[in-house]
Amino acid sequence: MYKLNSLPRLATLALALSMATSSAFAQPVFDTPANGFRGQVSSRGENVVPGTQADVTGRQFVPGQRVTLLRGDTVLNASPYVVDEQGNFKATIAIPADAVPGQHPVVVRASQPDAAAVLSLRVSPNLPLSGQQAFNQSSAKLVQGLYQSAYSPASNAVFVTSAVGRPPVTQSQLLKVDPTRLNVIKAITPAQVPDAKGGSVFAVYGVGVDDANGHVWVTNTRQDTVAVYRQSDLGLVHQFPVGTVPHARDVVVDTKRGKVIASATGEDHLSVFDAKTFKALEPITLASGVDDGKFVPMSLVLDEASGKLFTVSIGTPEAAVIDVASGKVDKVIALGNSISASGVAYDARHDRLFVASQGSDNLLIVDVASGKVLHDVPVGAGALNVAFEPVSGLAYVTNRGAGTVTVVNGEGRIVGNLDGGTFPNHVRADGKGNVFAVNKSRGAEDPKGDRITRLALRSQ
Repeated sequence: MYKLNSLPRLATLALALSMATSSAFAQPVFDTPANGFRGQVSSRGENVVPGTQADVTGRQFVPGQRVTLLRGDTVLNASPYVVDEQGNFKATIAIPADAVPGQHPVVVRASQPDAAAVLSLRVSPNLPLSGQQAFNQSSAKLVQGLYQSAYSPASNAVFVTSAVGRPPVTQSQLLKVDPTRLNVIKAITPAQVPDAKGGSVFAVYGVGVDDANGHVWVTNTRQDTVAVYRQSDLGLVHQFPVGTVPHARDVVVDTKRGKVIASATGEDHLSVFDAKTFKALEPITLASGVDDGKFVPMSLVLDEASGKLFTVSIGTPEAAVIDVASGKVDKVIALGNSISASGVAYDARHDRLFVASQGSDNLLIVDVASGKVLHDVPVGAGALNVAFEPVSGLAYVTNRGAGTVTVVNGEGRIVGNLDGGTFPNHVRADGKGNVFAVNKSRGAEDPKGDRITRLALRSQ
């Protein structure tokens, strides 16, 4: 009788002792964190699409930390990565074939000591080549480091800029190219920068033509300035001082109003000059409609007939419409699904804007009057620049990561996805049915690099 009654009591006592013992040795849920944690994580890959891999790099972690990567509830690495003595780790993530393109939040969980970060991993759309038979294509190799091009009806020439490498940049050329044969008519190397280390030249990047005065304007991005050359012989007309336009990118010329506008990337304004006297005029300030946001201008496109200038912001999902005559911003348009917008083009007939965004791999077609996004078209990794060709009514997008030029009609339908060679960088229409695309290379011997390509829709 006694034994029967005592067994439950003994079991209860044993359970209590066991719980007390285990709780004494259990790891606290809120143990010592990595106070002052500064870890940063990034992913690299020119064209990370479903079924491929993404390289992930971590730095400024705590040496010895163990790192686990998670997408949702799924652990992506079979065993933790161990941070090296310099605070770095490297990882490779397999992207499933059924992954949906977009920006994916990957939680980076570190232990010993505990910390966490979130990696925004971009998976790009994978579009097969298509529609090649619908386009005439002619291509020629030029020089290394092609950047932009601009067609001059007055000179019937395409002016092309090139620059190679990072500072000090010593290899750069401004080219005058025959638009039919695609051969170089004239080439010059810009002058050296006074008192610069390493023999730097005023390397040329952005380009715009002034047919009223026979000039070519270029941006000297590395020297934060601009310069003017003659179209006829590429002789230097005027070199603006270093620091005139911070990180100058694009430049356009409004010959009707006698103004030149350059985008100061990194700043919140556009620089303006008198096309004849080269005098600096009042800059155009771009105010963002995003709370605590900064409108950072990239590409520029001008509708000279209406006197409207358009630009997009790489810092916020916005586009701006500017009246050139007054120098005032008419409106700022919220773009929605746009990450790191860089390219812009305009269809004057339908009052539509085309916006290419590097971070979201898409082309947005926007009704300017209403500010409504009409179409959101996935085009490929690193959608960098776009040109609207008015004769065919088609937009051409250079996708740097994907290595393609995607052709889209006004209804948002892809009518061609063409091979753009290595790192397609820029595209510009001539107003006659042609567009000129230029691309970069993986080196001087790259057969698909450093080329100019003329594209035109074949007659139906």
